[in-house]
Amino acid sequence: MVTVDSKGRIVLPQEVRERLGLTPGTEVDVRERDGKAVVDPEDDPEAILERMERLVAETAASGGDTTPLDEGAPPVARKHRDAVRRGADSDE
Repeated sequence: MVTVDSKGRIVLPQEVRERLGLTPGTEVDVRERDGKAVVDPEDDPEAILERMERLVAETAASGGDTTPLDEGAPPVARKHRDAVRRGADSDE
């Protein structure tokens, strides 16, 4: 049994992560289905990159200033981007 913390986070048990192939940086889709929370790993790195680019474009279109990822982004954002790109490259 896991507990939801004050920020809504949970830690999936190690055996579940291993069975599903969830590693640090894996994108997951969380949604409600029939009154239950369902977590599905995103297994298409290209889809992740497209979603990231779409979100950046939507943010820019809403009038906010954006900073290119390589210029001033937090290290965790760059690390995540690099992990996604490595996954995309390994599928080719």
